[in-house]
Amino acid sequence: MGLNRGDRAASSPAELPCRTPSNNALADGAAVWLATGLYLSYIPSTLLDAIPRAKFFEWTRGRRWTGAGLMGTVEGLILAPLLPAAPLRFCAFWACAVAVACWLCDRAEKAFGVHDDPRIVLDEVVGFWTAIAFLPPRLPVWMAAFVLFRVLDSWKLPPWSWLERLPGGLGVVADDVGAGVAANIGLRILLWFVPWFGL
Repeated sequence: MGLNRGDRAASSPAELPCRTPSNNALADGAAVWLATGLYLSYIPSTLLDAIPRAKFFEWTRGRRWTGAGLMGTVEGLILAPLLPAAPLRFCAFWACAVAVACWLCDRAEKAFGVHDDPRIVLDEVVGFWTAIAFLPPRLPVWMAAFVLFRVLDSWKLPPWSWLERLPGGLGVVADDVGAGVAANIGLRILLWFVPWFGL
């Protein structure tokens, strides 16, 4: 993963010690490491590969479910208590996080050679943070945001699904941010009708 894909294989073993990783290869490796949530996005598919192929797992694998998006949302939930509480600081942090996520996801998808590779989960992290933005920092609210965001992100409904067509890392991140906005609006409607839910 860390080697340049354009590198030609060495013609003899004697050439191997002379090969050193380029700066681009190191940057790609770091981008993949961060975009995959420190490689945690590999865990669900690895576990499924280790389980005997019962009909249930045949069905889920046939539908190309990897569990990586779920893992990315879990990471977002775990990191949520560390988010800035002050609105202005949160806005600044969120904007920087989205911008950095776009850059990292763009670099990671180029390293993978696939647009919006399912192993890239940094978009789910910032998408979940969007879903809980400016809502009461209460566990029931965050869990409701978790469920609603996962449903909306998995369904890929318009209009936020159209954002996935944007090029590069922007398209990878934008549709998840859009799903997060939709989840945030849905939760605000819930809190309007059931205000005690956010207490």
